[in-house]
Amino acid sequence: MKKQSRHWTADLGNTRIKCGVFADGKLLETKTFADLASFQAYFRPQKADRVIMVSVRWNEEELKDIFGFPFLFFDRKTPLPILNNYSSPETLGLDRLAAVIGGRAFKSAGSLLCIDAGTCITYDFLDKSDKYQGGAISPGLRLRGRSMHEFTARLPLVTLTRKDIPVLGKDTVSCLESGILHGAAGEINGFINYYRQAFGQVHVFICGGDAEIFESLIKDHIFVIPNLVLYGLDRILLYNVEK
Repeated sequence: MKKQSRHWTADLGNTRIKCGVFADGKLLETKTFADLASFQAYFRPQKADRVIMVSVRWNEEELKDIFGFPFLFFDRKTPLPILNNYSSPETLGLDRLAAVIGGRAFKSAGSLLCIDAGTCITYDFLDKSDKYQGGAISPGLRLRGRSMHEFTARLPLVTLTRKDIPVLGKDTVSCLESGILHGAAGEINGFINYYRQAFGQVHVFICGGDAEIFESLIKDHIFVIPNLVLYGLDRILLYNVEK
C-alpha cells in the first residue's frame, strides 16, 4: 500500500516552536519545542510530504539554510484563500490570518470570529464573503496580572493556576484573580455579543494557550480549538498546492 503523503505545519515563534502533522485535513499529531535543536531532531518529512513554515524569528533564507529542503514560507506575499481588507496589512500578524483560515476549515459558510487567548487576546473577524475585516487586541491573562503588579506600589504578582476562581474575592489575591479571569471572560462575552448583534449568526472559535480556561466561562456556544492556527497553515499550504 502506498504511504499517504503528509502536510507538516510549523509555527516558529520567539519562545517556542509548534508543529502539526496533517493528512487529508486531519490533524494527526502536534508537538511543541523550546528550541530549534529539539525541533530539528523530530522534524523528518518524507519525499512526498509537503511543508509550510511561518516564523517571527527566522526569515526564509535562514530557514532554507537550516533545513535544506523545499517548503512554503508563509509571509505577506503568500496567496491566501481569503481577501485581506485590513487597512495596514504590513502590520497584521500572520497568525491572526492563519486563525481565521483555520476557522474556515471547520465552518465552510457564514461569518467567523476567532479569539486567540495567548499573551494578548486577539479578536479576528472573517465575514461570510471570506473577507478579513480586522478585530481587536487586548492584554492576555498574564499581561493583566503583570501590569497591575508593575504599575502599582503594593499589588502582588498573581499567576492563575486554576479555573474555579469565584467572582467575589475575599482578599487582595483572590480579588486580583477574579478581576483577571472574570474580567477577561466578560470582555470576551461582550465582543461575541457585539459581533452577533452587528452581523447576525457568527461562528466563534477560541484558540491559544489559555483557550480551555475560558471554555466554561463563555455563555454563548463556542468552539474551543487550541491548534486553530495550525489548521489555518494546513489550509494555506493546500490552497497554494492546488493553484
